[in-house]
Amino acid sequence: MGFKTGIVGLPNVGKSTLFNALTRTAAAQAANFPFCTIEPNVGDVAVPDARLAKLAGIAASKQVIPARMTFVDIAGLVKGASKGEGLGNQFLANIRECDAIAHVLRCFEDDDVTHVDGRVNPIEDAETIETELMLADMESIEKRLQNIVRKVRGGDKEAVQQERLMKAAMAALEDGKPARTVDVDAEDAKAWGMLQLLTTKPILYVCNVGEDEAGEGNAHSAAVAEMAAQQGAKSVVISAQIEEEIAQLEDEEATEFLAELGLEEAGLNRLIRAGYDLLNLQTYFTVGPKEARAWTIRTGTLAPQAAGVIHGDFERGFIRAETIAYDDYVTLGGEGPSKEAGKMRAEGKGYTVKDGDVLHFLFNT
Repeated sequence: MGFKTGIVGLPNVGKSTLFNALTRTAAAQAANFPFCTIEPNVGDVAVPDARLAKLAGIAASKQVIPARMTFVDIAGLVKGASKGEGLGNQFLANIRECDAIAHVLRCFEDDDVTHVDGRVNPIEDAETIETELMLADMESIEKRLQNIVRKVRGGDKEAVQQERLMKAAMAALEDGKPARTVDVDAEDAKAWGMLQLLTTKPILYVCNVGEDEAGEGNAHSAAVAEMAAQQGAKSVVISAQIEEEIAQLEDEEATEFLAELGLEEAGLNRLIRAGYDLLNLQTYFTVGPKEARAWTIRTGTLAPQAAGVIHGDFERGFIRAETIAYDDYVTLGGEGPSKEAGKMRAEGKGYTVKDGDVLHFLFNT
């Protein structure tokens, strides 16, 4: 199960620099002019999790495979994108394919880096992109409502449901609110998701600050944090410049470099954790002598669906899951001792997987 986060923002806010750092590549050209990113660049990032190395050490696993999250560096947006200005149409199409939005906001002052609007105001920048996404959603809804008129008149249940949901979304948008503010019942959740409205995507605001402000942030990032809290969104402070420098270093050198700056960890770790929280994700593990591996699932996932992340056959032929809590596995020293201590449990189809579970699935072929 892959989770894709689109890195978006106005031109020259540090999107490509951050993407390069996150994926440790130079695939995205970072330059001081609008639209330097023409095609969306895609990169998989290993999710840092100290628990995985601990489990691998106990099981003497030959291979360690972390969970991964996909980041997409998407072309810079400008006002009028919803009408096709700049690279608007491409921007909107690319973001529609993502599960979440990491909205990079310029929170640093630098006269040498041009701002597309000639000023540094992350709140206004956020409003610019949100407005364009809302306008694009309104246009999309208007077209869809016109296309299903006949089906609605004919009493088609699916069309009637779509009309009701689209009208609810339109009411919110016309009131200046994104579609994610609409309360959707469980029975409507699938149909709601199929609308693929841009403003239903959860947002993580990434405050790109200067090197000296990477620890505590600044007045700009504080204002963004307040805005995010009001929206029920998330925000994280990061210095794309620092992350770019760290990306060029070996692990030990990177640790020393961060210590010199008074930072406990790389911004990547904070960004990943915030992204996990935003998407309601969690991790379970499979551990053995051949490999120790982390798997990403949504919080609340049942055992058969968790097994399906490994392979569809595991879900289709699911019999049961043998599970050991992470703390028990580590404290007792592995699968054998955990089983002897009665800490290995057999769970059926109704079991909700917990974060950190060490699982072994039994299934029919």
